[in-house]
Amino acid sequence: MVGMRSSRRLFLRCLRLGHLRRFRFATQLINYIRYARLCIVSLAYNSFTNSDVVIESLFEPVYWLVDHVTRWFGIVFVALVIVLTSSIVLIVYICVLPLIIQTYSTPWIYWHVIYGHWNLIMIVFHYYKAITTPPGYPSQMETDIPSVSICRKCIAHKPARTHHCSICSRCVLKMDHHCPWLNNCVGHYNHRYFFSFCLFMTMGCIYCSFSSRVMFREAYSAIEKMKLQEKERLQFAANETYNDTPPPTFTFRERMFHKCIIYLWVLCSSVALALGALTLWHAMLITRGETSIERHIN
Repeated sequence: MVGMRSSRRLFLRCLRLGHLRRFRFATQLINYIRYARLCIVSLAYNSFTNSDVVIESLFEPVYWLVDHVTRWFGIVFVALVIVLTSSIVLIVYICVLPLIIQTYSTPWIYWHVIYGHWNLIMIVFHYYKAITTPPGYPSQMETDIPSVSICRKCIAHKPARTHHCSICSRCVLKMDHHCPWLNNCVGHYNHRYFFSFCLFMTMGCIYCSFSSRVMFREAYSAIEKMKLQEKERLQFAANETYNDTPPPTFTFRERMFHKCIIYLWVLCSSVALALGALTLWHAMLITRGETSIERHIN
């Protein structure tokens, strides 16, 4: 009986010892995992790191691609603005203005000629000044004037309301944004030219689309009639009935005239909506004394 009790105690002690060993092994494994995690985290630890920093780091290759594409395609965007604006001006001179002179009264002719040319001069002048005027850059000379901060990319003094443009690779005074349609930053010295260009371009597009609205409806009806006549002409050719005369077709000049009017109205209306919204947005920022970047930060 005594031997059975002693063997039972020995068996229970062995079970406890095995359980303790297993528990110690699991505890050591958990401690090793925690220690490895601590080592990995300590290598990349930053007290300012949060979810926004992580997302921005993940999108860094996208930012790099956008910056380089915008930098090299800026000239293409400027050329596109010049080509589109010139095409609208040519259509107005060739198609719209002769019709205005033939059908409108003398006061309205003077109004269209004077206002149209004044608006065109304002657009050309402010676009040229917005492209050629530097936005303003901080002085690179060392001074005793204390600065607010140091740009971490330029490693230079960074005055108040100055931001670094990754496309231009330099800091810009009172930077609003980098405009690819100007191939230039919008900053302290050319912000007024940029806003004036947007305002006068919106006014010009509204003027063109409103003045040509009746011609657009007529041109659209003529285009639909062209399609119907083309369909009838194909049916006539398929039937080969020479007793009937084929429907009259529009001349090449008439076709081009109607297509140019539709192109003018659609382009001017689209630009008026898009650029008008942008102009209203910047007008609201100007009344608040903010730039686009400061609005985003605030």
